[in-house]
Amino acid sequence: MTQLSFSSGDLVADRRADYARMLADAGDFAAAADLMRQALELVPSWPAGHFTLGVLEEKSGRLAAASEAFREVLRLAPADIYGAGLKLAALGQAQAPSQPPAAYVARLFDDYAERFDSALVEGLSYSIPEKLTALIVANAPDRFKTAIDLGCGTGLLGERLRNRVSFLKGYDISKGMLAKAAEKAVYDQLAPADLASGPANGGVPLPDNEALKADLVTAADVFMYLGDLEPVFATAAAIIATDGYFAFSVEDGAADVDWQLQPSLRYRHGEHYLRALLDRHGFDIVVTERGPIRKDGAETIIGLLVVARRRSAAGVTLADLPVIDASPDIAPTEVLH
Repeated sequence: MTQLSFSSGDLVADRRADYARMLADAGDFAAAADLMRQALELVPSWPAGHFTLGVLEEKSGRLAAASEAFREVLRLAPADIYGAGLKLAALGQAQAPSQPPAAYVARLFDDYAERFDSALVEGLSYSIPEKLTALIVANAPDRFKTAIDLGCGTGLLGERLRNRVSFLKGYDISKGMLAKAAEKAVYDQLAPADLASGPANGGVPLPDNEALKADLVTAADVFMYLGDLEPVFATAAAIIATDGYFAFSVEDGAADVDWQLQPSLRYRHGEHYLRALLDRHGFDIVVTERGPIRKDGAETIIGLLVVARRRSAAGVTLADLPVIDASPDIAPTEVLH
């Protein structure tokens, strides 16, 4: 993503940035980068412009110049809503962070919300919601009392699970995505949450007692935007009832790595790492499925889909838990802020 849509506040600089975009669209990245440098001479404190310059320099093969531009972005905007730190890591100029900046992920999906469904399903042959739903249907109960969809996005997975769930919650870091999900009237409750954070720091809230835990938690195409999955697996273990199910997808990584940042700025995860995490947090794997999940340009991305089950405590099963009321005091599709 080349932040050319972010105005500099200077009409001449913006016009040069537009010309740079046209040159980039034509494949002349070096000339586009040179024109962006001219724009930045007029507005040297424009972080989005420096990020665009970094992308253009990278595409032109001038990696040292690209790194310099991304470092300038971080100096001007240390919260890193642009993902400049991830870019530096992908270029081998910094250590890959275990988690991307929350501000970057939120902005990325806020920007993407309006065109998310059509871009993924129609443009990238995105198939995780259908495949993960089929895996759940084939290997888990027919119905669930309470399901929590982590990183629910616009509700592509929720739409497919709705008729199997009595009460469906969705959490996402992007308010833009939550707004699109609310339009579909699929979820009984929607709320913002940063999956990489604990419940006290904007993460998924934990239930007050065992009876309020979910019997299904899902995360479709979510863990690609997290490196170290320890925090979110700990959350899953805390919110899933005994004998409940945890269904998720990852981009399939090499067997000898835990997690690895890709040039796409998404993360891949190794199966051995996932198995160790699940075991440590009290889950047994029910089924795994490896196969294509989307396109990325000419590349076909291979994913790993997993359905796991929370281990039973002595003498306790889902049948022993009370039926969860569908929270009549909360209006359907209510977005909590």
